[in-house]
Amino acid sequence: MSGLRTVLTSTAIVGVLGAGYGMWLVISPGEERRREILKNLPEANPVRMEETRRRNALVMQALKEAAETNDNIARQFGGPLK
Repeated sequence: MSGLRTVLTSTAIVGVLGAGYGMWLVISPGEERRREILKNLPEANPVRMEETRRRNALVMQALKEAAETNDNIARQFGGPLK
């Protein structure tokens, strides 16, 4: 009886894994759709990537300046939001 239970359990596990893999194949995008998605990512546009790099550099510079001062830099921008 124990051997039969082991065989049934193993068969059920393999069946569930096979069904999951089959569903993954059905819902995953095809090669052409994958290429289209990669082409439309922001990283694919060099102009946009350069803008992102510049913005990140400015943010990092502001954070560095804020870390080096003891002043409350939030007051420099007009105080709390209303």
